[in-house]
Amino acid sequence: MEEFKTHEGHLNAEGKRFAVVASRYNEIITSRLISGAEDCLRRHGARVADIEVFRVPGAFEISLVAGNAAGSGRFDAVVCLGTVIRGQTPHFDFVASEVARGIGRVSSETGLPVIFGVVTTDTIEQALDRAGGRTGNRGAEAALAAIEMATLMEKTGAGE
Repeated sequence: MEEFKTHEGHLNAEGKRFAVVASRYNEIITSRLISGAEDCLRRHGARVADIEVFRVPGAFEISLVAGNAAGSGRFDAVVCLGTVIRGQTPHFDFVASEVARGIGRVSSETGLPVIFGVVTTDTIEQALDRAGGRTGNRGAEAALAAIEMATLMEKTGAGE
């Protein structure tokens, strides 16, 4: 039986450039996400000089800066990091929804991998668990996805 040709990315970040766009709000969590992403990128071959971190006030502002970074032509992927914790008002629903929509829009409009690494939880404890606690580090997971997608995009003929 004939097999389909399959393309996959790999986890080698050598020679790739990455933008990390991260919110300052909920700094105790976001700083851990950034550390996880930076460590992951470096462990997979990215040079420190090839990683640029852009800090924005809150999660809502991530997509604007991610769009500028993605459209600049300077990066192979953009990693978006932040934390939105549910409170007692509907604010969480609006922010979480718009951040996800904005990041997805930037990726589809620019054709560049723009990775959603925004932690959305009900409690600060759940957020801490996802920022290097019991359930791993969402920043590192987002960086892995960025590496894989950046290398996969080469195989699609993007940028030719």
